[in-house]
Amino acid sequence: MREKLLRFGLPAGLVLGLDQATKAWVMETFRLYESRPVIEGFFHLTYIRNPGAAFGLLAGHGAAFRTPFFVGVTLVALGAIGVAVKRLSAGRGWTLAALGLVAGGAVGNLIDRLRWGEVVDFLDVFWRSHHWPAFNVADSAITVGVALLLLEEFLGRNPGEERPG
Repeated sequence: MREKLLRFGLPAGLVLGLDQATKAWVMETFRLYESRPVIEGFFHLTYIRNPGAAFGLLAGHGAAFRTPFFVGVTLVALGAIGVAVKRLSAGRGWTLAALGLVAGGAVGNLIDRLRWGEVVDFLDVFWRSHHWPAFNVADSAITVGVALLLLEEFLGRNPGEERPG
């Protein structure tokens, strides 16, 4: 049980800590909408607030709807993750880590929604003429965690785990 909690909890805790620390740094260092190039024309740090979900989904709805909706969805997702973690064996390390990434990211964005009614985003990527919507560490962790879960599902095993002969 301890090993299972470590494989889940360590990624979740690291993501949550890094997410909240980077958001605090951005809010203290940047003015809202200020952008600073890290790699000109490819990667900027841009402080924005996103009242919606990914790609601004539901941003046009009022906070009286958005906040309870996103908090509820997040709590349901975290409950499902908790059930999955409880049912998984400690040997499913990649799955536990992937769920930890998703949970840590979900809690990071949940904290923002509860504190400010919106999420702090600041990672701003460009590719040729395309400008990707800004995102944060929590969003990145959720994306990587879901990708690992899909990879495991597609391959039928944990990444790096050998199939029995």
